[in-house]
Amino acid sequence: MIEATFPNAVRIRKRAEFLKLSASKQKTTVRGFLVVWGENNLQTARLGITASRKIGCAVVRNRVKRLLREFFRHNRLGMVAVDVNVIARRESAQMSYSDVMLELKKAFRFIGVSLCSKVSSFL
Repeated sequence: MIEATFPNAVRIRKRAEFLKLSASKQKTTVRGFLVVWGENNLQTARLGITASRKIGCAVVRNRVKRLLREFFRHNRLGMVAVDVNVIARRESAQMSYSDVMLELKKAFRFIGVSLCSKVSSFL
């Protein structure tokens, strides 16, 4: 049985960790989200979520965060050991579950891939 949980050990919670990620040059954008990642010295991938009030009221922000956590929960075991911060944008509030999953799959396929191979995949 595949363990698809979201324990505290795979969450980014401290401000210093978010600030360290914000300085990272490894970023990609997809419809509704900006994904920033950086390597960590742990054995597993970790997720941080940023959803500001620009997205909507608390109900809307919490819905977007639930969708992000659900995607990460099901896909984290196949990821390399990185810290990922997903920054939600206004468009994410109107997206359906399947739209969110599609966009995050696009973004997460570049995580752990070097910049050179990222450019060659577009050619």
